[in-house]
Amino acid sequence: MKPYTLFTPTKTGSIELSNRIVMAPMTRSRAIGNIPNDLMATYYGQRSGAGLIVTEGTSPSPNGLGYSRIPGIFSQAQVDGWKKVTSTVHQKGSKIVIQLMHTGRISHPLNLPEGAQILAPSAVKPAGQMWTDSKMMQDFPVPKEMTAEEVQQTKAEYVTAAKNAIAAGFDGVELHGANGYLLEQFISPISNIRKDQYGGSIENRSRFVLEVAAEVAHAIGKDKTGIRLSPYGVASDMPHYPEIDATYDYLSKELNKLDIAYIHLVDHSAMGAPAVPMSIKQTIRNNFKNTIIQCGGYDKERAEANIENGLADLIAFGKPFINNPDLVDRMKNDWPLSATLHMDLLYTPDEKGYTDYPAHQ
Repeated sequence: MKPYTLFTPTKTGSIELSNRIVMAPMTRSRAIGNIPNDLMATYYGQRSGAGLIVTEGTSPSPNGLGYSRIPGIFSQAQVDGWKKVTSTVHQKGSKIVIQLMHTGRISHPLNLPEGAQILAPSAVKPAGQMWTDSKMMQDFPVPKEMTAEEVQQTKAEYVTAAKNAIAAGFDGVELHGANGYLLEQFISPISNIRKDQYGGSIENRSRFVLEVAAEVAHAIGKDKTGIRLSPYGVASDMPHYPEIDATYDYLSKELNKLDIAYIHLVDHSAMGAPAVPMSIKQTIRNNFKNTIIQCGGYDKERAEANIENGLADLIAFGKPFINNPDLVDRMKNDWPLSATLHMDLLYTPDEKGYTDYPAHQ
């Protein structure tokens, strides 16, 4: 039987990887005061069997800290905190990129620091509620429509955050253009009803995302820049619209022109979200010549099959990494995966359900 390609070294952009397994970004809400800490360094260090780790969503701006206890990377204290994480991961032989996630309208004032505001492409209120530590579940408010000046300021915050990430020892940056956060809020004609050059046509709605990607790539190197997309995703109140295929066809062609390191596609259908058509994954694969990461409900066999058939170059695993810190070793050796996953402890503030899952004995 021939060996699995999944466990062979490769590279994405200029980042050399020991295998083709990616730890997917997952919000875990352990950054007390929005500052990365020793507990987080332990958590990522435990999972350093992955060829590439993508961090939890990390805000480039005080305005993007929409959830309780998520980290940022806009202050020196945050950079210093992340240095502990990157050095731990590098000592264990893995590579790590930071996911820059501006929550945009998916936010609540009770989760934001003083002086921050909830900004979005348009003043379109998302359906639903979110957790706040002080008052528990609260309705989403109506966000403030970004002025032309705020659009430019926010782009600049992404660039500064990317430079801070390199200073903190990260191997690269992943822009979070998925799951209904700020970048995807610009892409969708439902959350973006602007009348200026950032709204209306597919080209205009894609403009902010492509400008952020281009400017980050210029600042830190296109070989260190990736982006996550979720076509047909409905997370954070993102209803489907007729031009989805045309939008992502255009976006992936333009991202290919930027020659960034990778596109990371997430498909939440394994968790009960609507199915993502194979046709759009294939379109993006055909349009984009660099690395494609596929993510969503994978096991070892399907991961290997999608690498072999060319749909993916790397495969990201999310939930299995939570309760299997040694997931790569378990898959490589055909050891059983842990069946114990404490869903009630996913977003709690301490080590329980975070760093206390054991490796295979």
